[in-house]
Amino acid sequence: MSRDVLVAGVGMIPFTKPGANLPYPQMAAQATQAALTDAGIGYEHMQQAYVGYVYGDSTAGQRALYEVGMTGIPVINVNNNCSTGSTALFLARQAVASGAADCVLALGFEHMSPGALGAVFTDRPSPFDRFDEATDELVGHGEIPLALRYFGGAGLAHMQQYGTRLETFAAIRAKASRHAANNPLALFRKEVTTEEVMASPMLWDGVLTRLMACPPTCGAAAAVICSDAFAQKHGLNRSVRIKAQAMTTDKPVTFEARDMREVVGFSMARDAAQQVYAQAGIGPQDVDVVELHDCFAQNELITYEALGLCPEGGAEKFVLDGDNTYGGQVVTNPSGGLLSKGHPLGATGLAQCTELVQQLRGQAGARQVNDARLALQHNLGLGGACVVTLYERV
Repeated sequence: MSRDVLVAGVGMIPFTKPGANLPYPQMAAQATQAALTDAGIGYEHMQQAYVGYVYGDSTAGQRALYEVGMTGIPVINVNNNCSTGSTALFLARQAVASGAADCVLALGFEHMSPGALGAVFTDRPSPFDRFDEATDELVGHGEIPLALRYFGGAGLAHMQQYGTRLETFAAIRAKASRHAANNPLALFRKEVTTEEVMASPMLWDGVLTRLMACPPTCGAAAAVICSDAFAQKHGLNRSVRIKAQAMTTDKPVTFEARDMREVVGFSMARDAAQQVYAQAGIGPQDVDVVELHDCFAQNELITYEALGLCPEGGAEKFVLDGDNTYGGQVVTNPSGGLLSKGHPLGATGLAQCTELVQQLRGQAGARQVNDARLALQHNLGLGGACVVTLYERV
């Protein structure tokens, strides 16, 4: 029998550009301590820990947590590309829901290098080889870094099918900047206009400008996950629970559809969202606030459709009508998203969790979504994994 699972504490540190960061053990320890302080509980109460990072050697999770305490608990290292942090959260929730543990830590961190992402192990098959082959065939442009071709190609497919304009992606980036202006933890807090996004350097002519891409960053975030009974016993905050959660991986359609939107996980995201809505007995129209994986403005736009926030082909109207921000249908990325906070891969999913828990508690200050009761999180990793989580204010 599955038990109610609460998020008793959350914490993150401000993300920084590579080179401006502390070493990963210090970043991770600070985020962990922030989550423990928020929960009002000590590390000695943690019965397990799931620690996510992408760029690091094995057992870096232990090295990070040994800064906080050495209590002998199981520490499980998690690596699932850009969905690493939410995969750690998924495992932590499973442990508590199943009764395997009563109180668990989910932690994510990343110590990144400047520039475009690339392979570390070049002497063996890449987990992306099939994705790269599909991208070469569908969009070409081998001179452009692959990450830009993945998501730029997905945006281009939407433009070609529905007539979506480049200015619409720019408007998403401008919206992110307006939200981030109210977030002291965002790396980029300067507001930019749609016109300024369009005028930024063109990374792929007619398809993608620099401001439409998130920057590599370093940082850490954490959450304390526990059962309702544990929270009651220890007097912890019981106001936010994980109402539903799903994790999906690729199906044959990823490559068989011959569509860059599928290569970057459209169906993975749609399937995970539908599972979550079914578990919770709600529809997308019931959601008040969303943190979704906007590694590129293009991915934010196609994710609106994957999550059912608007019909397929309806994303441009959704943006132009202002339905993705305050006063519209649903506030998306009130934190400013990856476009403004940056994207330290292992930390991103738990930073999204932190934002949504604060929204549901009414602790989000100037970016607070009024009367938020249901919050949806979408975190995507190519190669592939997608985690969708629904939080509820109890």
